Amino acid sequence: MFHITTSATIGIKSVPVTVETDISLGLKSFCVVGLPDASVKESRDRIRAAIKNSGFKFPRGKITVNLAPADVRKQGPLYDLPIALSMLVAMGEIPRAAIEKAVFVGELALDGTVRPVSGVLTTAIMAKSISKDELFVPQENTAEACAIQGLHVYGVGSLKDVLDHLKGVHLIEKIQKKKSMIASHFDQDFSGIKGQEAAKRGLEIAAAGGHNILLKGPPGAGKTLLARSIPSILPTLTYDEAVEVTAIASVSGILPSSQGLVQDRPFRAPHHSSSAVSLVGGGAWPKPGEVSLAHRGVLFLDELPEFSRYVLEHLRQPLEDGSVTISRAIGSFQFPARFLLVAAMNPCPCGHLTNPYRPCTCSHESVMRYQKKISGPLLDRFDIVIEVPAVEYDKLLSQEKPESSSIIRTRIETARTTQQKRLKSLHVLTNNEIRSSDLDEYAPLTDETRLLLEQALRGNHLSARGYTRVRKVARTIADLAQSEVIQVEHMAEALQYRGQDTIQNYG
Repeated sequence: MFHITTSATIGIKSVPVTVETDISLGLKSFCVVGLPDASVKESRDRIRAAIKNSGFKFPRGKITVNLAPADVRKQGPLYDLPIALSMLVAMGEIPRAAIEKAVFVGELALDGTVRPVSGVLTTAIMAKSISKDELFVPQENTAEACAIQGLHVYGVGSLKDVLDHLKGVHLIEKIQKKKSMIASHFDQDFSGIKGQEAAKRGLEIAAAGGHNILLKGPPGAGKTLLARSIPSILPTLTYDEAVEVTAIASVSGILPSSQGLVQDRPFRAPHHSSSAVSLVGGGAWPKPGEVSLAHRGVLFLDELPEFSRYVLEHLRQPLEDGSVTISRAIGSFQFPARFLLVAAMNPCPCGHLTNPYRPCTCSHESVMRYQKKISGPLLDRFDIVIEVPAVEYDKLLSQEKPESSSIIRTRIETARTTQQKRLKSLHVLTNNEIRSSDLDEYAPLTDETRLLLEQALRGNHLSARGYTRVRKVARTIADLAQSEVIQVEHMAEALQYRGQDTIQNYG
């Protein structure tokens, strides 16, 4: 008996799975064991038709296919190709030496063609980790598989193509990794936003240091437009970040089959009717939620008070830990969730409490009830709170061209480079990820700056979390100013963004 290697996805990682087939005399049957789900069990009919339509005889007798290890749940159609090959090895159609160093994944159509599957990138990472040299994947998934260096990737069009290659009849051409730079295209640019200089400055600081930001203001002030322009100022993904982001998209099934590594940082904007499971992940067989799909990118929550308070409270743990841990009877799953949280909200139900041009029609009670939909602990996790006022008419009609996103992104990339060099020993990328215990070393304060912060602590009653977050924001402001030391003006600006430490100060 010979084993064929394939993979199973657990969370956003793949583990090796061996497929072994036994064909014996007895009543005609085809059984798949090893904790398969319904989609794997249904593969029996697909495999039978694919083998026959590829010009081979389907074996008679009792067929038993085992997917090991038996305590790992197998799901999805990616096992079609390795199961079919395992049966053909058992029949003597394929030389065993040809598949010793290979990993196979792919869904079979009834005519024997191979269809794309999800999770190919994590499979490639797994194949390299167990010292497999070759990876056979559907043709549509080759760009994804080639993102991992050190593997011989073969794009498979049909079951017969694989058989001809393994028998040496007609070799499949090895896919060469193509190094192509795709220029990013953004729908929104800061040059198209008139006025709102304070909000733009806050977003620049947030993007530079990975700080969470809340935009507050009346309807039509440009909060949503500002938030949707953030991707245009974010620095490009590093290789390691791109692998993480692509792996999450791959196992979630949202990665286009023809795409390799993701080029742009993700931007996720779930609707306020979203459930807790869709936001943080979960399900009977846990899948990544919006917070993980936004990993290394932006999670934008528009109309923040319209979200269920129960749903919003689920954000607190990912915001602190940078990951989501979901425990089920079948095991514990961890998904990365290091994202930039951007939220927007009106000051009251009608939205015009702070609008100098239109009167507010809400009662004091309705205003307080609306604002209290966001809990204090969640609000405390916003590093920057920006008031976005209604745009003044003279700025709206001005012919002056605002600063473009490319200029802002250049400053942000410089600040990010400075942070990465400074924080290399901590294995983190942004100031927002600095642990509280490391602030004295990586965000030291001068005597004057410390005195200003102490005065602010006594006057504003900042929480311990607020204190550490202010220091991190001040560190980012200093980096944007290319200053090694946090000066008084940097700390003063950071404190200004905390400003009103509670939303209720609106009333």
